[in-house]
Amino acid sequence: MTTYLVIAALLLIGMLVVQISKANEYINTLRGEDAELDTDRINGVLWLIFTILFLVGIVWSTWYFSPLFLPESASEHGHWIDTMFNITLILTGIVFVLTQIALGWFAWKYHGKKGKLGFYYPENNKLEMIWTVVPAIALTILVVVGLYYWFRITGPASADARVVEITGKQFNWLVRYPGPDGKLGTNNWKLIDETNAVGIDFNNKDGLDDIMPTELHFEVNKPYMLKIGARDVIHDVGLPHFRIHMDAMPGLPTHFKFTPTITTDEMKKKTNNPDFDYEMCCDYLCGKGHSAMKMMVYVDTKEQYQAWLQKQKSFFETAIKGTDAEKKIVASVTEKVSTEKGSDHSNH
Repeated sequence: MTTYLVIAALLLIGMLVVQISKANEYINTLRGEDAELDTDRINGVLWLIFTILFLVGIVWSTWYFSPLFLPESASEHGHWIDTMFNITLILTGIVFVLTQIALGWFAWKYHGKKGKLGFYYPENNKLEMIWTVVPAIALTILVVVGLYYWFRITGPASADARVVEITGKQFNWLVRYPGPDGKLGTNNWKLIDETNAVGIDFNNKDGLDDIMPTELHFEVNKPYMLKIGARDVIHDVGLPHFRIHMDAMPGLPTHFKFTPTITTDEMKKKTNNPDFDYEMCCDYLCGKGHSAMKMMVYVDTKEQYQAWLQKQKSFFETAIKGTDAEKKIVASVTEKVSTEKGSDHSNH
């Protein structure tokens, strides 16, 4: 309520200033004075005051809303991104502040005065070259550095990177880890049903031990490759603490590689918040249930990660085994084996 009252008060003050300015203009006109020059003087003073208040407001809002800024980076590449962001913010911030100061100062210093004509300054090739070339060079450097890091975090994964599949679906996330064999099984959208939510192809033995937990776990200081996709509409994998923001699109898989550097327990101490948890959310408005599309994320020590992994059971064992789906899979595998044997006999 206080905010609304402040806004209303500022609007009333603005309207009052405008009305006073108009009244003063009418009075000067009746006196036979040059009302336009007097208005220029008032506008110059008002613009200078506005510039000062505007810059003070920027400083205050930066301080006041600082708790809402991005949290400390918890990934290796996050430090690269933060460095680029800070450099860009500092450069553009300096230019912005200087131009606003110049704008306010010039509006006040060179307002219309009696007997003083404006100086006609048509062009200055040297000056125009400077303010064109210098920003172009600065922006080119920023873009090149940004592309360099972008290719590093979206390029091929290292041989020791662990693969985790993330699939977006209205309105939750489906994650899949490889089992003890370390290989993620293939999947096929034609196999998707109420039970097999990501269409794992169990004819491929690599998929028989895949696990599908309801939360994400990463081991600290280990590289990961996230294979990202979607079942229905465009979603977006958002992990702000890890500086991850990648589209999840149906029919067009994307990927993102990263290395977590701060465990959940360490971040609890850093934030002085015993209830702190990492979270994965959807960063695109994907429908009416968008706000509920979240998943808990944990960064563990090696011991914690191995203990969690050992508790997990394969998706096949927990959701498929003993159901009609298993019978279909067994029948399909049996038929495939019989076909292969028949083919071998005919070749002989």
